[in-house]
Formats: sequence, C-alpha cells, structure tokens
Amino acid sequence: MSPTFNLVRQLQDIDADGWNSLAGDHPLVNHAFLLTLQETGCAAPETGWAPHFLLMHRNGQLAAAMPLYLKSHSRGEYVFDHAWAHAFARHGLAYYPKLLSAIPFTPVPGPRLLARNHADRVLLAQEAIAISRDNQVSSVHVLFPDADDERALVEAGFMLRENVQFHWFNDGYSSYEDFLASLSQQKRKKIKQDSRKVEQAGVRFRWLEGEDIDSKTLRYFYTCYERTYMEHGNAPYLSYAFFETLHQRMPQSMMMVVAEQDGAPVAAALNIRATKRLYGRYWGCTRYIPGLHFEACYIQGIAYCIARNLSVFEGGAQGEHKLSRGMLPVRTCSAHWIADQRYAEAIMEFLEVETTAVDAYLKELQAHSPFKSKPE
Repeated sequence: MSPTFNLVRQLQDIDADGWNSLAGDHPLVNHAFLLTLQETGCAAPETGWAPHFLLMHRNGQLAAAMPLYLKSHSRGEYVFDHAWAHAFARHGLAYYPKLLSAIPFTPVPGPRLLARNHADRVLLAQEAIAISRDNQVSSVHVLFPDADDERALVEAGFMLRENVQFHWFNDGYSSYEDFLASLSQQKRKKIKQDSRKVEQAGVRFRWLEGEDIDSKTLRYFYTCYERTYMEHGNAPYLSYAFFETLHQRMPQSMMMVVAEQDGAPVAAALNIRATKRLYGRYWGCTRYIPGLHFEACYIQGIAYCIARNLSVFEGGAQGEHKLSRGMLPVRTCSAHWIADQRYAEAIMEFLEVETTAVDAYLKELQAHSPFKSKPE
C-alpha cells in the first residue's frame, strides 16, 4: 500500500511513543524537547518558527516523520543563508517564508528524516519538496542531518553545504590525567596552566545531574544564559519557562556544570546528555574570571565524559580554540533545495567554491592535531 502524508501543526497531537521510536536515542529530536520548544512559545509562529510536522503513515501506522518549520527569517539556525535571501530581494523575489527542517536554535547533528530505512527517508525528502512546490515556498533546507539523512537528501535532489564543528572523542581514557597524557606536550602544558589559573582564583566546580538540579540553581543558570545574550545586544532565544519545563519532562537528559568562588556561584553551563554522548549547549557567567569559559564549557565536559564513560562530547558550532582543548574537527553539512532553477544553479556554483574552501580548511585543521603522533 502506498504511504499517505499529512502535516500536523501541534506536536501534542502526535503520539510521543511513535515519534520517539523513529527519533531513537537523540534527546534533541525527542518529542518532549520539541514539544517544550513549541508550548513555551520559543519555536512558534510568533517567533517566526511556525511548526509543520510532516508525517508519513503506512497501513494506518506512523512509518516516518520530519520536523518542519515555516520560517519568516534565518535567525537561530547557525547555517547562514542571508546572502541568498538578499539576492532574492534584489531581484524582487520572496525568499521568505522558507521551509526548514532543523532543531530550533540547536546546531547539533542528528536525524531529521525520522524513518527506519533509506527508501522512507527519500520519500520524506521528496514530499517536503512537493509541499514547497504546491505552496509556492521558495526553498527547503535541512540543517545538520546525519549521514543516513544526507544520502537520502542527495538522492531526493538536495544540494549539500559543508561546515566544520569540533567534537571530543573518548579514546578509552581511564581518567582525565590519561587524556592529558595523550596530548602533545605543548597542548597539555597550556591546558594545565589555564586550569591552574582558574583554580588559583578560588573557583571550584560541581556537576549536577537530573533531579539534583534544583529550581534555585536552574534560575541562576538562566540569569547566566540571559546575560550572555544581552552582552551581545540580543534577547535570548529560549525562555526560563523552556528550561523549567524541559527539566520537568527530561531531567535525565540534563547535566549542569556550576562554578563557584568563595562558596557563591559565578558561572553555569548546561549540557544535554544522551546514552553515550554529551552535547555542550548553554553557558553564562555573572563574574568574569580569565579562563573560566573554557574550563566550564569544555574541560569540565571532557572530564565528565571520561568519568561517566561517554563516547563523544560535541562542543558546539565554531571555534578553532577548541582544537587546543583536545577536540577534533568534524565535517557537518546542511542540505538545500531551491525552487527557482536560476537561483538553484547560482547557489550550486557558490557551493562548489565554498566546499573546496571548507575541505581545505578541514585538512589544515587535521594537520594540527593536539594529540601526540602515534607510531606507525
């Protein structure tokens, strides 16, 4: 029997167990995470993120799904297409609204075509294109898809755009000192010096997991998070209600690093945890201390992964400085379909040049590994 498709505006109308069985272990694609974004008004039509969840049924059963948002801007995406929008505008064409498959405000790779096999992933991607055509939407964009999705998107006719992130990998380290010993002498010395400065400033760290994160600590974290955005002249994407509700629904997925000086908190970093991965997400401080950002956001995350036997720590978008902290460059991508063939061809030419530059950048980074050379 041929599959049937429909769009659902409210995630609460979709069975959570059915959605999560397709999403797998990824907490940021979890029904509860996306529902919290929608119900707290963070990813909603009022903020330019109008939800349109694509569902595919076969024999009356949910067979595949795709988180989609009709976007009226490009903020909160971490893949920058403003130049494309400006090119459309210069020629009197509307780039917005566009159709976007992504985890709002979250540059974390993972599944976007939620399906159990390649053929169904291709069908989802093709249906997203059909919806765009039928509704005269300019384009469809899929941000940070995983490798399985990438293959399906290419087969469906999407163009790929490359980028680079920095991830830490657990090479079976028995302790944090074991990890440090694997680094080159120069990098190891630098990390130790930076950590010593923070320690000599009287800063101590606590790890809080799940239910150990009380409301007072969560409120302090939000003060830090909000301050980070305000210092750059922007309002935060996420509200306190989002974090509060997420903690009620997914406490097991939350891990917080709290930095204290003289017994009082001075910084906090909130990470999201999966079974074997840690995702570095949100940070802020109420007192500037040199080196505190790197220690709270990266070094403590690495130490936590070793202590809990996690395989990967994803440090987030951008930042060559992460290389010296033991993180390695990783290729990520986004996928794009443009309805207007003229602009599709122009963007394809742009992507060919950009991809060459990104590949060269990735090779240069890989040549400057922070780790000791292993004997052949």
